[in-house]
Amino acid sequence: MKKGLLVGAALAAAAFGGLAIARVSLSSSGAVAATEAREATARFAIENMTCPTCPISVRAAMNRVDGVKSVEVDFDTKTATVVYDPARTTAAEIAAASTKVGYPATQIEA
Repeated sequence: MKKGLLVGAALAAAAFGGLAIARVSLSSSGAVAATEAREATARFAIENMTCPTCPISVRAAMNRVDGVKSVEVDFDTKTATVVYDPARTTAAEIAAASTKVGYPATQIEA
């Protein structure tokens, strides 16, 4: 009965107003399981940061990569810590973005 109501509600929402429907799956027991987003953290050594404003360029470049959720750049240790969605990007793509703007990045921790 619950399964039928869930499907009926989804069809009604789609028919009336084009409302967004969350992606769900039904287990064999009829329980609804939502798809969870994953996240990963990577730490990078950053070269060529010579002044306290350099981290702004590194942060901006890394934030432009699709799938990056947050970037913290530490000028004193010359490192960046990035939280990202591994389904949408890789640590190598994030490092390449920093390298492209003149601050070569090398992953030091995953």
